Amino acid sequence: MNLYYVAIAERANHRCEYCQAPEVVFNFPFEVEHIVPISRQGASNEANLALACRSCNLRKGTRISGTLLDSNAEVRFFHPREDKWSEHFQVNAESGKVTGRTSIGEVTVKYLEMNSPTQVIARRLWIQLGLFP
Repeated sequence: MNLYYVAIAERANHRCEYCQAPEVVFNFPFEVEHIVPISRQGASNEANLALACRSCNLRKGTRISGTLLDSNAEVRFFHPREDKWSEHFQVNAESGKVTGRTSIGEVTVKYLEMNSPTQVIARRLWIQLGLFP
């Protein structure tokens, strides 16, 4: 297990800091990931580490930004240390879908595929169980 796991998980309230998935329903701990990857000169310190579910961590990879359909401009991803989740995302309790309130939220939802069929099904169950958001 990552040396920073306990501190990072507690700070994140044991939720994925990108999609807000509750760690308690998974049968393995979430991953400590570099917000800005080491390959992009990101540091290995608590200020650059986030708790991420496997899905978000794999899809994010070494990316820190992406483009939206209506623009060729690069938009940075949501940064858990600098941004507030509720300012960039909203959840539809009926559909279970996460949508971006801002371009940062939109690009993060798109590239991390937060509304993949399995994510939406799981999120709807978590909502029914009172575990989300």
